[in-house]
Amino acid sequence: MSNQAKKDQTQELIKETAKKLFFVKGKFDATTQEIADEAGVNRTLINYYFRSRDKLIQIIFDEAQKVEQEKSKIIQNADLPFKEKISQFIESSLSTSLQYPYLETYIVSQINKGTCHQREIEEDILQQMYNDIEKEMELGNIEKTSPVQFILNMVSLLVFPSAIRPLFMENLMISDEEYDKIISERKEIIINMLFKN
Repeated sequence: MSNQAKKDQTQELIKETAKKLFFVKGKFDATTQEIADEAGVNRTLINYYFRSRDKLIQIIFDEAQKVEQEKSKIIQNADLPFKEKISQFIESSLSTSLQYPYLETYIVSQINKGTCHQREIEEDILQQMYNDIEKEMELGNIEKTSPVQFILNMVSLLVFPSAIRPLFMENLMISDEEYDKIISERKEIIINMLFKN
């Protein structure tokens, strides 16, 4: 293996380790030493490859945003009936939630700190979604409310179970495997709560 390939492999290992700590384990304040220990590398390599912990966090945040943007593109770009688009978005979101239970919580924590922010959706696309929701309401497929309430309900039903995962697991005495199964079963539950038919 060439030196450049080794460097690329080590850099990717550090990045994937940080993602695992942040998104899978929920350790948002992991230090460079903790990241290095988890990756099995010397801490100085983090500064060598990323210049600082803040730069690494920005890279990780950008990757988290890309995951979220890919999910949003399902709604934005798919030429499907509205309910089918929402169904695919929910499926993708639940799949991401199983892979990265703390992704959304991480994004919110970074935005709250003021360190990272990037809007996921453009105003014209958001307005089109509002229009689509209003059409579905007029057709009687969705309860009449403001479109933003529909979006808040959908996102709450998707994100809240992951955000409180440790609390529920402890209080309800549920294992990781059992909780993953609960999350994977949520698609139909959410669809049935959002749509009348």
